[in-house]
Amino acid sequence: MVGIPAVSHVLPSLEVIGELVARGHRVTYANGAAAADLVASTGAEFVPYTSTLPVADNDWPEDPIGAMGVFLDDAIGMLPQLRAFYDDDPAEVYLYDIGAYAARALAESQGRPCVQLSPAIVAWKGYEEEVAAPMLALPGADAYQERFTRWLAGCGATTTDPAVFSGRPARAVALIPSAMQPNLEGVDTDVVTFTGPCLGGRAEQDGWRRPDGAEKVLLVSLGSAYTRQPEFYRACLAAYGNLPGWHVVLQIGRYVDPAELGVIPPNVEAHAWVPQPAILRQADAFVTHAGMGGCGEGLLAGTPMIAVPQAADQFMNADRLVALGVARRLDPPDATPEALRTTLLDLTSNPTVARRTAQLRTQTQAEGGAPRAAEVIESHLP
Repeated sequence: MVGIPAVSHVLPSLEVIGELVARGHRVTYANGAAAADLVASTGAEFVPYTSTLPVADNDWPEDPIGAMGVFLDDAIGMLPQLRAFYDDDPAEVYLYDIGAYAARALAESQGRPCVQLSPAIVAWKGYEEEVAAPMLALPGADAYQERFTRWLAGCGATTTDPAVFSGRPARAVALIPSAMQPNLEGVDTDVVTFTGPCLGGRAEQDGWRRPDGAEKVLLVSLGSAYTRQPEFYRACLAAYGNLPGWHVVLQIGRYVDPAELGVIPPNVEAHAWVPQPAILRQADAFVTHAGMGGCGEGLLAGTPMIAVPQAADQFMNADRLVALGVARRLDPPDATPEALRTTLLDLTSNPTVARRTAQLRTQTQAEGGAPRAAEVIESHLP
């Protein structure tokens, strides 16, 4: 497995890697040093490389082409490091994250099969025209495409079209609920298998217990990247602090000092990081930024959601949750204490929402999780 050292990209793959190890396979996992402890938990052999992705300070370029260039730069620097380990000890199957382009280049240069593990949506029929083409009309896109093409031509990859190389894997396992995939009917199911979120032990971990006397539990979490939002957290405290019958778990991330929040009401516990899957299994509602990981975990737990999207694909994910009938969307400027409180009470008293969350929980659980993903991967072993 070759990943990138962003927590939101590492966590979805861990149960799959652990499942493969448990089945007796030798598994190596190449990633940046920040992911070492997470990888160690799976039993896989950690293969370190130096990443240039700005995950430590979360300082990503704001323009899309600039962000794509950051991943290309990382791949160009990553490939020689992967070769230093895998040229003398090649894998029989290479697994790779959507951001780890170098792994596909390595596999193709060695003539080995590769399977993408996608923690996000995948391409569908018409994706290039609807999504990719407008992106490649942006300033700087021509230079990016030229550089990508030049790298592919010189690195041993057999797929030389950047659009196909980055967006059309030969085989993919989508670690998301199929319900979250737009234009699902246009996805090539001979290429892509949806397994739903692969949580396993993470959902069962003994990390949190519902307090005695808590009638209802609310989790508020903006994930791992877009958490520098003290004003939003203060709005949540104003909305949900001392709300009768509710116990609130507030995850604030590592960029916010708890002192910035002011007085924490007695029904609120605030932490830099929480065992989100374990809490969601016991929660009655979830305020989320609508990152794909959180969306999948919410659907798998059957927890109604308030989506407050911050960036990237989260706006599309939020709209998808609303269309599925399990969420309400509040954009950050509209997330006032009054709106947050009213939306929560409306959402959790709506019988239609309750029915839809139960239906989608059953559907998502049936997609197979880590065992199904492992079966797909094993089918590519010689």
